[in-house]
Amino acid sequence: MRAFVYIIVFFSFFDLFSQLPIMSPFALSLGASSFMTGLAVGMYSFSNTIGNVISGFMTDRRGPFVILLIGLFASGISLLLYSFVIGPGSLLGIRFVHGFMEGLIVPAAFTFLANRAEESKRGRSVAISGAFVGMAAIIGPAYSGIVASKTGAPFIMTVNGVIMFILAIAAFFVLRSVSFKKKQRTKEEAKHFRVRYLFKHPGMVRAFAGAFFLMFSQGVLALVLPLKVEALGFDTKATGMLLSTFGVVAILIFLLPINRIFDKVRPMLTLAFGISMMGVSMIFLSQVSELQLLYLAMALYGIGFAFLFPSINSLLIDSSSPEFRGKAYGYFYAFFSIGVVAGSSLIGYLDLTFKGGFMLTGIILVCVAVYTILGMKKSLLLTEEP
Repeated sequence: MRAFVYIIVFFSFFDLFSQLPIMSPFALSLGASSFMTGLAVGMYSFSNTIGNVISGFMTDRRGPFVILLIGLFASGISLLLYSFVIGPGSLLGIRFVHGFMEGLIVPAAFTFLANRAEESKRGRSVAISGAFVGMAAIIGPAYSGIVASKTGAPFIMTVNGVIMFILAIAAFFVLRSVSFKKKQRTKEEAKHFRVRYLFKHPGMVRAFAGAFFLMFSQGVLALVLPLKVEALGFDTKATGMLLSTFGVVAILIFLLPINRIFDKVRPMLTLAFGISMMGVSMIFLSQVSELQLLYLAMALYGIGFAFLFPSINSLLIDSSSPEFRGKAYGYFYAFFSIGVVAGSSLIGYLDLTFKGGFMLTGIILVCVAVYTILGMKKSLLLTEEP
């Protein structure tokens, strides 16, 4: 059953990553302005935020099976709607529906996995789930970049929709035997958890912040990288291969013996290292124009992604109890979605050049890494005080 949930995780992120090389060029082909293009890229994540939060609450109430089933079927329907896009306005509407429906899937899936992970191996467990995300990052952009150059964005989305329908049917038979027992809590206990653990627990707050800035950079990549590659004279195939590069590097780190580091090293250390590497790669992307150097920059980004993703998941698992983990993951992936909206919308609104967009993002990520390290030193000093 865990293996099947990993497959659901893979295709959920496959759908996300397959959009990256094609959505901004598709919006421009419909006559969208720079701001509308950024909004079209970010609209999916805006509504995804709402879906994530609702998914978290419903997962704790009804269990992950029902929410996964609804999310998969609804996502399949929304993906088919891309064939009916007639302009920027209709694209925004469909992006909203698509993001909301797919937002129901991931929190339920990760709650299922987290509740069945051994505590001593939770680092490697989230690394394995990260490997499936990495595989989606490899295959999704390369597939859509190559196929879209011969067909178009609506065809890519239709294929994704068919996959979601197949997964929904399979999930009905594979996961329906999973039992779910809701533990009753008093109103006082529920109130205590909401206030203390979701937004006041240090580990949870750091997990939320890491999720936000991880996807902030993804939003910038989704908007700026395809346009920069086209400006340099390359097609969507090159964009897809570049985006797949960071996935290749990340999945190697997730699956090779180095993944033991996530059980032995404090998550805050790997978090700081990961986000700093992502910042360096963004600054590097702002300076280079040769295709080989762009691949190197994306490899650096992959190293950062590979260290950051398991770190923030480990922090969330360590900071939450199974009874409320659905809500925790709901808010966690809501911050994922908000990050994409903030990244793509901010860069689109500022109408920055390729160099300016990547440079600004890199500086922000490096500053976050420095702040994280300083926060760790402060907490250690407070711990050492008599």
